[in-house]
Amino acid sequence: MSNVVLNNLIKSYDGKKNIINNINLEIQDKEFIVLVGSSGCGKSTILRLIAGLEEITNGKIYIDNVLMNNILPKDRDIAFVFQSYALYPHMSVYDNIAFGLKMRKFNKETIDEKVKEAAKILNLEDLLDRKPKQLSGGQRQRVALGRAIVRNPKVFLMDEPLSNLDANLRLQMRTEIKRLHKNLATTFIYVTHDQTEALTMGDRIVVLDKGIIQQVDKPEIIYNNPKNKFVAGFFGQMNFIDIEVIDNVFKIENIEFELPPNISNKEIIVGIRSEKMLTGSKNINANIDIIEMTGGEKNIYFELNGAKCCAKAPIDFKSEDNIELKLDIKDMYFFDKNTGVNLLYC
Repeated sequence: MSNVVLNNLIKSYDGKKNIINNINLEIQDKEFIVLVGSSGCGKSTILRLIAGLEEITNGKIYIDNVLMNNILPKDRDIAFVFQSYALYPHMSVYDNIAFGLKMRKFNKETIDEKVKEAAKILNLEDLLDRKPKQLSGGQRQRVALGRAIVRNPKVFLMDEPLSNLDANLRLQMRTEIKRLHKNLATTFIYVTHDQTEALTMGDRIVVLDKGIIQQVDKPEIIYNNPKNKFVAGFFGQMNFIDIEVIDNVFKIENIEFELPPNISNKEIIVGIRSEKMLTGSKNINANIDIIEMTGGEKNIYFELNGAKCCAKAPIDFKSEDNIELKLDIKDMYFFDKNTGVNLLYC
């Protein structure tokens, strides 16, 4: 078993402000879990606390049901893959992968077997004699993964490992890391600020904001049933529109909609995803501000109730001065204006 449990975890650097604020999280054995949030939300700090690279202010960390608070990093049986690769420039690919095993006094035969096995998994067999400066970014990242694989750790920790790669390489490496997780059947804890990485890679996603967990769920639930306005706005393109409710009726521009019967709040913000702006039954005309060509579709920008909005339109959309939106109440989210809570969350 390689489960990881965070119990009332708190981290503060000055004793006043908590960077991590009372985090409780249970990560299952063999799970691929993604910590996601904007810069400064505490996701990388959590990773470093699990690794033992930062001292815990309060709370407990368990790995494989063993308390880790006073266990040195080298004895936690984890492998850490850094954003910067952290390769030794004067060493060959072979020696970079083998370094951790040599430090642990493995014999040469075992080291050679493990390095070549990792190189085969990561398609590095023809690169073992090269130095890091002779490698592409994607190849360097695979070497960093190889150095982690040979350790055969209980838990892999990955801190934004793809952020230095270009878009095409990120796509390729996402697939490789998912395949690696499947083959190794080990617990992966992955940190990113990229919503696409989170949605495509994680068995579950942990959404963080200002050191507090906002939601923990499967990707499809995070996207389709966000707990609050922050989560809804972090994934995809969500349009937020201020409305005025009178007798359970509100207007978007000049078109009336009736609130769902189980909502009694009057201070509400409506959310509609950009891909749902042309799929409903009620027509609303809007003046186009900007059109973006994104490849397989177009982003159309305009205003509704004074709010800047976006609709995803098919690639053959004709460029004109206005757009006829098609909205439906079933595609709308309703957030409390004061708390940000999704009033239909279940």
